[in-house]
Amino acid sequence: MARIGIVTISDRASRGTYEDLSGPAIKAWLERAISSPWTPHLHLIPDGIDSVRDTLLALCDRDRLDLILTTGGTGPAPRDLTPEAMAQVVEKPLPGFGEQMRRVSLEGGVPPAILSRQEAGVRGATLIVNLPGKPAAIDVCLAAVFPAVPYCLDLIGAARIETHPEVVKTFRPKGA
Repeated sequence: MARIGIVTISDRASRGTYEDLSGPAIKAWLERAISSPWTPHLHLIPDGIDSVRDTLLALCDRDRLDLILTTGGTGPAPRDLTPEAMAQVVEKPLPGFGEQMRRVSLEGGVPPAILSRQEAGVRGATLIVNLPGKPAAIDVCLAAVFPAVPYCLDLIGAARIETHPEVVKTFRPKGA
């Protein structure tokens, strides 16, 4: 059974200033998309290099999650430091994920997508993908990159994920 971390990174949401809508949006999308058994691990943390790095390290190294999806902290604002924390965690960067998310967002008519710094990478047997902070953008970006996620998990030795093809058709080579 796949273990999936959903980490919302937001000073204001972690203080209770506003309700976290992004983490629940990720969970709802995964519930629609994944057909195999999986367990969500939800976290709400403040922005900052230390909080993000320490959370990701614990989820990868201690909890051995298969997939971690983060939301928030990827813009150019002073407290948006998710990519800087990722640089201290990831062993193998996968730049295609961020490139694809920016591409689909720009094609969808979102000019500020050029400012986003979403990344992805592997640490051990965990894939980490940074998503934008807005729920509508989360759906667009997950739909764009998730077809590659199950095969990536296969390649790194993480738990196998199957999807509902009417929601997201995943890629696996024949026989995989």
